[in-house]
Amino acid sequence: MPAYLLGLDIGTTGARALLCDENGQVLAVATAEYPLSTPQPLWSEQDPEDWWRGACEALRTVVAQAGIAPEQIAGLGLTGQMHGSVFLDEQDQVIRPALLWNDQRTAAECAEITQRIGAERLIAIAGNPALTGFQAPKILWLRNHEPDHYAQVAQVLLPKDYIRRKLTGVSATDAADAAGTLLLDLRRRDWSDDILAALDIPRAWLPRVFEGPDVTSGLLPEVAADLGLPAGLPVIAGGGDNAAAAVGSGIVQPGIVSSSIGTSGVIFAHSDEIALDPQGRLHTFCHSVPARYHLMAVTLAAGGSFRWFRDTLGDVTGHSLRYDDLTTLAASVPPGAEGLIFLPYLSGERTPHLDPLARGAFIGLTARHSLAHMARAVMEGVVFSMRDGLEIMRSLGIAPGQIRATGGGGKSPLWRQMQADIYATDVATLAAEEGPAYGAALLAGVGAGVFRDVDDAVARCVTLTTTTAPDDRAVARYDEVYAIYRDMYAILRDSMHRLAHLAIAT
Repeated sequence: MPAYLLGLDIGTTGARALLCDENGQVLAVATAEYPLSTPQPLWSEQDPEDWWRGACEALRTVVAQAGIAPEQIAGLGLTGQMHGSVFLDEQDQVIRPALLWNDQRTAAECAEITQRIGAERLIAIAGNPALTGFQAPKILWLRNHEPDHYAQVAQVLLPKDYIRRKLTGVSATDAADAAGTLLLDLRRRDWSDDILAALDIPRAWLPRVFEGPDVTSGLLPEVAADLGLPAGLPVIAGGGDNAAAAVGSGIVQPGIVSSSIGTSGVIFAHSDEIALDPQGRLHTFCHSVPARYHLMAVTLAAGGSFRWFRDTLGDVTGHSLRYDDLTTLAASVPPGAEGLIFLPYLSGERTPHLDPLARGAFIGLTARHSLAHMARAVMEGVVFSMRDGLEIMRSLGIAPGQIRATGGGGKSPLWRQMQADIYATDVATLAAEEGPAYGAALLAGVGAGVFRDVDDAVARCVTLTTTTAPDDRAVARYDEVYAIYRDMYAILRDSMHRLAHLAIAT
């Protein structure tokens, strides 16, 4: 009897359920949206009960669409947005809305964490500096600003793990997602007693940590009956969304890196060993592959910069523009945009600058430059920013032999060629790109015994289509332009900050 696999992604905009067979063929996908709340500037929150309603709706729909016997489903893998904080009381009731990965209210708590632990020691243990997105500063924020709520806390869970608790009655997490809390000892792949002690956070609040393909629990009978799934269905640990997506893209061996251009841009690299950037410019996390790690560089406004450019032009002209219109224009201009450079820091920047006050800019603009030059410069600036992260990885011994382009950057031939030329590496695309839910389903297959291990799952289910080779002449030109691009942030940093403070003051 064939086996089928479920993956569930608790995303920021909605829950996405996916069902595939043991060969990785996707049979059905369903999404249920839910709202996001920004009650104050810098705040970003969601009601965990909205996740639960969305998860149930997506799971019921995907099983109905697939038209298979539910008892043929071998396992359910979980993934979702990282870093969020769900605070539960002794009765498993949500105390307040969850603070999300993109919530920026915790700058003071990040400074407190750094002061208590020490910047170098924090990176040595947890692999990362204290950043506002992580879970640890959110716990401190609750203690500092909502002491009545803090006094009620009995558990702190990540978003997907709250859904696990509702599905199974068990509190558990995985090493990849837990690494994004800033509370995990990367080497031990378990909670850090030193960090917990320094921050006065009880270990009892935190769930048990499993590896990505491990079975954490089974589906509760009453929940199974409501969802149309088998009681006791194995629920697999899974991973944070980036790690799970990497499994679905086959980024599970050294030498293979992914370059994802969506709203943000992510360079994701597998590593057999821990590789730490002493300055904390890269994220180093546990991978969903047992006993393995990954490095991640983030450009905050990657595709977001291109969308800003498109939408701004549309506002000026009164016409809706397509991305294809802009890439056609950009393709008419030679590499380097004839001396025009764009800095894509429209939302500040993460890698490599860790600077929320960085600002975007066109540099080198002349009367000769046209809309086509500006479009190309925006695209090139995005890839230059992502190369910044790739260069740090190379300095740490990560040597990519192939880069797999996903997101919008994988769909456009111009984006693919541009990445190949700027990275000076072959760029491949996937036959099917289904995101984190697909990776969670493959992890479920490992946990359920459908696959021997993660490598076997990837070998059987992940296939490539196109491969784009770098053009030697374009590589040489881009190396020249990139050297200038790298100088610009340091030259303009003080002016950027003065402008930012001026804007805040007004």
